[in-house]
Amino acid sequence: MSKIKPSKGAPYARILGVGGYRPTRVVPNEVILEKIDSSDEWIRSRSGIETRHWAGPEETVAAMSVEASGKALADAGVDASQIGAVVVSTVSHFSQTPAIATEIADRLGTDKAAAFDISAGCAGFGYGLTLAKGMVVEGSAEYVLVIGVERLSDLTDLEDRATAFLFGDGAGAVVVGPSKEPAIGPTVWGSEGDKAETIKQTVPWDRFRIGDVSELPLDSEGNVKFPAITQEGQAVFRWAVFEMAKVAQQALDAAGISPDDLDVFIPHQANVRIIDSMVKTLKLPDHVTVARDIRTTGNTSAASIPLAMERLLATGDAKSGDTALVIGFGAGLVYAATVVTLP
Repeated sequence: MSKIKPSKGAPYARILGVGGYRPTRVVPNEVILEKIDSSDEWIRSRSGIETRHWAGPEETVAAMSVEASGKALADAGVDASQIGAVVVSTVSHFSQTPAIATEIADRLGTDKAAAFDISAGCAGFGYGLTLAKGMVVEGSAEYVLVIGVERLSDLTDLEDRATAFLFGDGAGAVVVGPSKEPAIGPTVWGSEGDKAETIKQTVPWDRFRIGDVSELPLDSEGNVKFPAITQEGQAVFRWAVFEMAKVAQQALDAAGISPDDLDVFIPHQANVRIIDSMVKTLKLPDHVTVARDIRTTGNTSAASIPLAMERLLATGDAKSGDTALVIGFGAGLVYAATVVTLP
C-alpha cells in the first residue's frame, strides 16, 4: 500500500482572466508586396489577412509576455505572488537556455514560481492550458499563468511568396485557477510526426556552427538567409480542414456537448479559409461567434488563440460564461482541442 498522501488540489480548473499584447507597428499588405510578386487582393483572398503587427526592438518575447500577463492577472484579480507556475509556449525565443519563462516569472514578481517553456508550435497554447489544468487539479499550483508569445517576424523570409504575408507578432496570456464546476473540458491532442516536413525551419541552427555556408539559402543580394519558417501550403491546408475538424468534433464529444451548445469558436488563426471550412464541416449554427482575428493580426502561432479570445471579450462579441471550443494545430504536426468556459 502506498504511503504517499493524496493530492489536495481543486475539484476543477477554469480560465480566470485573459490578456493580450499586440506590437505598436501595424504592417499592411503593401509592405509585404515590396519583396514578393503578389497583390493585396491575392493575399486577402488566400489568407484573409489585411494587416499584421510586427515587434520593434524593445518589444521582445519577454517584454510582450509581461505586458499580456499583467493584463491577464488584473482581469483575473490575482496577484503575481499567487502564481505557482508560469508556462510559456514559443518557438521564437532564440536563447536555448535558460527558459524565457524564468525571466518572465521574475519580472512579474512571482514568489519563485515554477517556470518552463514548451515548444508545440501553433498548438502550444492548448498544450499549456492542459498542463495548467492538471497542476491546479493535482494541487501543485493554485494559479498558473499560461502564455503564448511569438516574434515570428524574426523567422519570416520576406522573399518567400508562400509565407511572407502570413506571420505576425504578439503575446496572449491566461490565468488558470480553481473552479467548483467543470470549466475546461478534456483535451483531445496528439501529433503526426510523419508530416513534420510540411511546416519546418528552413535551416537548423547547427549549420552555422559548422561554418560551411555553401549550401545555405541566399537572399536576392547574395547574403546568407537567417533561418525561417517554411511550409507546404496545400498539404497543410488539406490536413487542417479535414483532420482538424474531426479533432474539434472529438473535443465536443469529450465535453459532452453538441455544436448547438456552443457560443464561441476560437480556432488557431492560420488562414480564414481554413476557419470557414471548419465552421462548415462542423455545421456550427449561425448563433456561434467565430474568431477571425487573423484579418488584422496575422498568424501568431502560439499566441493566436489567447489573442483572439481577448479581442472577442473586449469587443463584446463574446461574454463571460460563454462556452467556447478552442483548437490549435501546426508544426509537428501537432494539435490540441478543448471546450472552455470563457472568463
